[in-house]
Parts: sequence; C-alpha cells; structure tokens
Amino acid sequence: MNTKNISRYSGSLVIILLLLTIFESCRKPGSPIGADLAKATGNKVYKQLDIEILGGKLKFAISQRRKLMSNPRFTAKLYEDANYQPLLIAKFLPDSGLINAAEKINASAEHGLSAENFQAERIITLLEKVYSKDQVKTTEEAYAALVDLELTASGAITDYANAIQYGIVSPRKIFAQFYTKVERPDSNSFRKPYETSNLKTFLDSIQPQSESYKTLQTALAQNITAPGHSAEDTKRILAVNLERLRWQIGKMENKYVWVNIPAFTLQVYEQGKPILDMRVCVGEGRNKGSITSLTEYDEKDLKKDRPFNRETPQLYSKIHSVQVNPVWNIPVSIATNEITKYAAQDRYYLNNKNIDVFYKGKKIEDPETIDWSKADAGKIYTFKQRPGADNSLGKIKFLFDNQSSVYLHDTPAKDAFNLDVRAVSHGCVRVEKPLELARALFGPGNKFKEINTGMQSKDPKAENISLPKQVPVYLGYFTCWKDDSGKLLFFNDIYEQDAVLYTHLNKR
Repeated sequence: MNTKNISRYSGSLVIILLLLTIFESCRKPGSPIGADLAKATGNKVYKQLDIEILGGKLKFAISQRRKLMSNPRFTAKLYEDANYQPLLIAKFLPDSGLINAAEKINASAEHGLSAENFQAERIITLLEKVYSKDQVKTTEEAYAALVDLELTASGAITDYANAIQYGIVSPRKIFAQFYTKVERPDSNSFRKPYETSNLKTFLDSIQPQSESYKTLQTALAQNITAPGHSAEDTKRILAVNLERLRWQIGKMENKYVWVNIPAFTLQVYEQGKPILDMRVCVGEGRNKGSITSLTEYDEKDLKKDRPFNRETPQLYSKIHSVQVNPVWNIPVSIATNEITKYAAQDRYYLNNKNIDVFYKGKKIEDPETIDWSKADAGKIYTFKQRPGADNSLGKIKFLFDNQSSVYLHDTPAKDAFNLDVRAVSHGCVRVEKPLELARALFGPGNKFKEINTGMQSKDPKAENISLPKQVPVYLGYFTCWKDDSGKLLFFNDIYEQDAVLYTHLNKR
C-alpha cells in the first residue's frame, strides 16, 4: 500500500470515527433538552436523560392514549415528524411559557367555559411535579413526568386554542336547522401553538375582540342576573351566547341584513352601522314565550336537536331579488294541515281567499266539488294564492336561496307586530316595514320606484325585480345581545336551543 493510499485510508477512518463519536454522543445522557430542563428546574436528574429513550417512551404513550385525545391523528403525525421529541416542554418550559398557558387555561371561566374541559388543574399539578426534586429523583420518574406533561399540555393547549378561536361545539352537528357555514379547526390551526415563538403572546392574540363578546364577558364577571332568571341560569345564558359569538361565520360584508330570531328584530347594516330597524314575526317554536331553565334539559335526548317543524332556520344566504305582488305557492304541510281542513268546513273558502287549485299542473275550475275531507287531499292537489290584499305574503317577498324554502315577506296580518312574542309564522320571516326594507336594499332609484308603484297598484300582478347587487342575509339566534347603544338585552329562548347548546358545551 503506497503512502497516498495510506493517507486516503487514514482520512476516511478519521471521518468514520468522528461520525461514530457524534452518533454515540447523541445516544448518551446529557442531551441539550436535559441540560435546559435541569437549568430551568434546578434538578440535575434531567441531565441524565437519554433522548432516544425519552422519544421511545413518548411514542409508546401516544399509542396508548389515542382514544383519549381530541385529535389523535394530528398529534401522532406531529410527533412522528419531530422524531418523537417533546416539543412543548423543550420550547416553552424554560421560558415559563407552559406556566403562562396553564394560568390562561385555568381562567377559562372568563369565556363561559369550564377549565376542567382542558385539564387545567392537571397541567398545574404536572408542572409542580416536574419542578419538584422530591417527586423526580430518578431518570425513570423524570421520563414519566415529562411524557405526561408533554401530552397533557399538548391536548389542553390545542383544545383551548381551538375552542377560543372556533368554539367548542360545531353547530351544524347538533342543530338540525343550522345552515350557516362556520369555520372549524384544521391541521394548520392545530399546529399553530407549536410553531409560535411565544406561547403567552399567541394565546393572548386569539382572544375574541368584538365589542359584543367583551360586553358579555363583562356581564359574566359582574355576575348580573337576567330578568326572570336565576343567577346560575344567567351565567349559562351568557356562556352559550359567548360560544355562538366564537363561531366564525366569515367577515361581515359592508352591507347586510341581520335577523335575530329570539329578539323578533331585523336590522340592515351598512359600513358597520344600522341604517334600518324593524320588528319581525318568525316561525312558531316549542316555547310559547315562557321563561325556561337551562338546568332541565334531558341529556338522554341529546343526540341531535329536534326542531318544531315551523321554526325559522339559522342560515346565511344572499337576497337576489324581490317579487312584487307575489303568488303564494302553498307548501304541502300547510295545504294538508290547514287549507284542506278549512275548505272542508267552508265550500267557498278557497274562492274567498283567492286560492287556485291544480291537479298535475292543470288548474281546476270547480274546486268546490272536491271532497276536501280526504286525508291525502293536500298532497294530491297543489294550491296557489293569487296576488291581492288578502295574500298571506302581502305585497312583496324578498328572495334568497336556501334549502328550507324560507324568505322575508310582507303580511296583511299587521296586528301580530304588536305582540310581545312574535313566533307565529310557518317558518318564513314577516317584516314590519317591507317598503322601507326594499328602499334600503335597492336605494331610491328607478327599481325602487317600480317596486313602490307595483305595491300600490289596484290591479296587482306578480313581478320579479332583481337586485343590482345581491345583499347578504343572516338569520341568527342569540338570546343575549348587545344593542347599538351598548345595552345588554336578554330574549326568551323560543326554540329552547340554549339548554341543548349548554349541555353540549359541558359534555366533554
């Protein structure tokens, strides 16, 4: 072997030995994580940690706890990508980030949430254990304490962060008539607590900042009592409405229509300010207006809310057009339960109410000859009420796409707007000031003038008029709400949804 080959061989051997030395050093106790933990806690036991043993124990614990995790798939993938090294402890224990997080989570009651849902006390107990020289005397005790703290903190912090940003409950899963799209946590939101450089700053930044939310928080802190309710029920009412405010329905547009179902009110907002306010009548519910307690809900009946079939749904859509002097296409349920029964009692009822009857699309000229007492008569025939003063939709209806076939409309029954409890419709929303609503949507131009002329016509004919720009409409459900003057108002839970939501909120 010549000198050149010997030199080359010696160089390769040195490199191999160097790599082996580095590899072995990684396997030996005294990892950087252990040194940092020893410095943070003052416990020298952590200096003896073997990073590979710690990773193995963390991997095993994840496999054992999967059924207890809120996000087992995300958690497993996150730590797999990190080679099963403790992420939160390594990053946030030395700078007191975990202590700050535990304190923040322990104050969950400020948001109407239970700290028990996020294992706040357990995190504090485990932090005390990790810092205790009496409870961590051996490396085995250190491994167990660190793994337990890492996974408990992982679940608690991600659950808390998602709850504060998106709400604990997915409303579309528990309410049968909730059709508003809301944002829900995903893999990106799950990773954010791990990716932040300052955990306290991150948790502070995700607190809801709306004035409505802060007003309800203040009321909760002041232990106010809602009229007709106990102090405990008031806390629960505030809690469920804080949860509703956490549901992210997207950024509100410059101009939109807002209906609060329990308040029986409609407002048009433009540039964040109300430009129109009026009373409305909404769908009939299970509660006729009496005050109910949130403590009386039967959890056995909690699989999904079962709405009364006339309740107005919660939804988001866009008003695209109006029909002046509308034709009322009477739904099968109303035809079966009401129209045919009235017709059976009074042979002139249909004619007096300007209701036409159709069979397979063909108009029947003499509906008085039909036996309306037959049980299936409302399904065999279809019914349409012609435009006119007695039309149940009044002189105008406001149309928007939705799967419940509801809309906003005028009504000839004006006296209902004087009722305290205006849950009297079949599901659609009757508006007190239809002409003013049309003006707010269309502006004062030619199309509004056409609407006004049509509504005043003595020979009413149905006419569809499209909005130049569609206007969003929200049908929401809040039993506690801050009005535009800053006053906190409470409304009766006409559909008994508060108890359903509260039970789900604390069911974890």
